Amino acid sequence: MPRTPTHEIRYGLILARIWRQQRKTQTRYVVTVTRLFRNGSDWKQSSRFGPDDLPTVRFALDKAHTWILKHAGR
Repeated sequence: MPRTPTHEIRYGLILARIWRQQRKTQTRYVVTVTRLFRNGSDWKQSSRFGPDDLPTVRFALDKAHTWILKHAGR
C-alpha cells in the first residue's frame, strides 16, 4: 500500500508534499518539492527547477514550513 502525504501545497505546477514520519519518541515532518510537466499526454514530475520556478518553490516551502510549525505543536 503506497504511503500518502500528510498535506500537499500546490502553486501552479509546483507541488510541495509534507510527509509525517513517526519515530519512537517524536513525530518528524519531511518535505519534498516537485515540478509537474506534460510529456505528450502524460503528466510527469521533476525535481529540477528553472530560474523562473524558484520564487514559487520558495513560496511553497514557506507555506510548508508554516503548516509544519502549526501542526507540530511548536
